[in-house]
This record gives sequence, structure tokens and C-alpha cells, in this order.
Amino acid sequence: MLKIVICIMFWIGFSSFLSAQEIFKNAEANGTIENRAINEASGLAASINRTNMLWTHNDSGDSATLFLINHYGASVAQYSLKGATNRDWEDIATGPGPDDQKSYIYVGDIGDNRAQHEIKTIYRVEEPQSLSETEITDFDVINFKYPDGKRDAESLFVDPLSKDIYILSKREAKIGVYVASYPQSTSEVITLEKLSSIPYQQTVAADISADGQEILLKTYYKVYYWKRNNRSISDTLSSPPISVKYQIEPQGEAIAWQRDGLGFYTLSEKRMRIEPVLYYYARQ
Repeated sequence: MLKIVICIMFWIGFSSFLSAQEIFKNAEANGTIENRAINEASGLAASINRTNMLWTHNDSGDSATLFLINHYGASVAQYSLKGATNRDWEDIATGPGPDDQKSYIYVGDIGDNRAQHEIKTIYRVEEPQSLSETEITDFDVINFKYPDGKRDAESLFVDPLSKDIYILSKREAKIGVYVASYPQSTSEVITLEKLSSIPYQQTVAADISADGQEILLKTYYKVYYWKRNNRSISDTLSSPPISVKYQIEPQGEAIAWQRDGLGFYTLSEKRMRIEPVLYYYARQ
């Protein structure tokens, strides 16, 4: 009798796992990245102002440049942040900010492979209205440090419900979930609050849906999904996730929800002769 119960429990769990995988369809290659300057894409975020447009940027070593592409990977525009630096830009997000009538881009200069830098930076930029603009001179600089030492991080998102900025560290056995609560100071270095530790490693990207109710977390080999159900971000990420379908990429470090929530995108850096491909996962 015990064996029967165990078998039934296993089948229920296995069936749940199978159905969980079917939240999204298999990867669909929307197109290769047209702009050859985008060769180390490390972040991805859906534009709020423009349908089917995405913001991306390169990893360390590039200038402080934002690239706007369409959902097929074609180049639309690019903008330089005058006076900003790209020490190690690792993730990007779009969301609300100080002016409720505007949308903002958040760029996380948060990478730190050797944990050498105490102060990290987030650039908050009003989403450009003009496609002909090439240089942005007006943006906020949010400098921060961690409460528990230097950290390497590649995952950042902004809660659209609270305007709080969340950062997930990368390399610990249990990564840290940190928050910079709104309003974030732009005049002094702020100290993030550590909310929890969660059992994931090599986290390279994260995003939250436009309604604030669904979260994606990406490692090099998996994508995890949470339904928030009106819980706090920390409580949500501390609960068991669903592992959804993911086409492993050469150096996949970017993920973004489609603005309408009907799917998500991933993007890789260029590796050897493999051109970066923009993948799309439609919701079932």
C-alpha cells in the first residue's frame, strides 16, 4: 500500500513538473542581431514607449551606450550616456521612476568578477522619445554598496508596483536578494538592504512582468519562473520556482519579459563565430 501511495505521489509531482514546462512554448529564433557593435549583450529590457522594441547594452569594455532593437534583432537606434562609464554593465530594466508620467531605463553597472569594488552604480535614464537623438546628457546616478561586503551581480529589475530596485548576487552558494527602496538617493551612497538568500548560483539576468506579478530568473543553463500572487518579492523568490523551457546559448546573459506578458526574450553574447540570436518564448 505504501508503494502505491509513493507511486501516486511521484506521478502527481512528475505530472506537475511536466505541465510546468508547458507554460511557455519552445524557443523561437526571431533573428540574429543586426548591429555588429552589439557583441557582448549582457542585458535586455522591453521598451515601455515603443511596442515590440527592446533595450540592450554590452558588457564591460564598451562605451556607455544603449542600443534599441526591434523584436527581430534589427537595429533601431543607439544612444550614448555622456559622462557615464561602462565599468561592467551587466543588466538593464525598464519601469517607473520619479515622474509618474514618464518611463525610465535602469542600467546596472553592477558586475565585479573579483569582488574588488565597494561602490556600484545604477544609471536611471528617462526613456528617449526621439529616435534621432544620439547623446543623453541628463540622467540620475544611484551609487550603492552592499551591507555584507563586495559582491558580483548580473541581475537587476524594478518592481513596477513600488519602484524599488532589486539586485541578485551571482556567485555565492546561496545568492543574496537585495533591495534599494524607493526613493533612491542620487546625492549620496546608499546601502542596500539584504532581504534573503536563495539557493541558486551563476545567476546572470532577471526580470519582472509589467504588472509586477511574474518573475523570471536566468542562469547559464536554466530559466526559473515565479508567480507572485501578491506576495512580497522576497517571499516570492524564497518559494519553489518552476523551471521553464530554455534553449541554452553560448553565453546567454540576458532575459526580458515581452511588455504585454505574452512571452519573454533571451539574448546571448557573441562567442567565436556564433552570432547572437534573439530568442522568443511565447506563452502557451
